Amino acid sequence: MLTIFIATFAIFLLVVFGMSLGVLIKRKTLQGSCGGISALGMEKVCDCPEPCDARKKRMARAAQRQNRIL
Repeated sequence: MLTIFIATFAIFLLVVFGMSLGVLIKRKTLQGSCGGISALGMEKVCDCPEPCDARKKRMARAAQRQNRIL
């Protein structure tokens, strides 16, 4: 049983190493899938009517940066 676990773990390590090596060689950033939540018609992950305080701060900073650019 332990040999199956070790073999499976080694295979997973090889796959993760191969994927990371591919990312390093291509010099591309990791990207999300096409569509995602917006494909479901949702604008955000939670269905809360009002965003949390941390999100409000991020939105305010983004709006300030946008205003400086314009």
